[in-house]
Formats: sequence, C-alpha cells, structure tokens
Amino acid sequence: MLPFAPSLQDLALALEEAWSSGTSTKWTPDNPAKGQCSVTCLVVQDLFGGEILKTEVPGGTHFYNRIGGARLDMTISQFDHSVTFDNALSSRAEALADTSLEQYCLLRLRLGSIVNAGSFREAEET
Repeated sequence: MLPFAPSLQDLALALEEAWSSGTSTKWTPDNPAKGQCSVTCLVVQDLFGGEILKTEVPGGTHFYNRIGGARLDMTISQFDHSVTFDNALSSRAEALADTSLEQYCLLRLRLGSIVNAGSFREAEET
C-alpha cells in the first residue's frame, strides 16, 4: 500500500478525472468508467490493499476489489444494467493481462498528479 491514500469518495472523483482514452481504449466522455475495471482495481489495491475479484459480464470479465471484507467496485457506473457478482478470487497478473503496463502506469501517474495537486492532502490534514 502507498503511504497516503485518499478517502473512497475523493478517490472516486479523482478517478473520474484521471481516466482517459490512454487508460482504456473503451473510455468515452459520456462513460468515463467504461473499460477501466482492470486498471482501476490494480491502483485501488495499491492504495488500500485487499483482494482483486472478478465476475463474468456480457462481453467479458469485470474486475473489482474486496477491502476489509467489503466489495468495492469503482467502475460499476460503466454498466447500464445490474451486475451479478461472482466474487471469484483473481490476481494482479490476471487483471494486468486485461489491460497493459502502460495503461496502469498512466493511471497511477494521472491519479498521483491529482493527489499531489493538494485536494486530498488538504482534506486529510483538516
């Protein structure tokens, strides 16, 4: 885990800003979470630890996290239908195989820039 982690609410806002066509080829301005599940679950695990889980959805595999026993899906907004979660244990290697090292590094960089801009640190210090 990283030494500083934003709140989940702040993280959700920062991710929406950090996601781009560079972090997922399926990204669109109207649906910024689309295709971001694998790269996002890796970064969330970097920040908060926990496990990477997966479930099958129409069109492929959807990745998300379990932290402290609770499911955390930062990209659920990409779906216009309900998702049945299998909660099948996955791994960093499997999630990375669904994205690329370049996309992962870009999301880390973009998210780090947002965090370092001060919005999370100011909230954390008050």
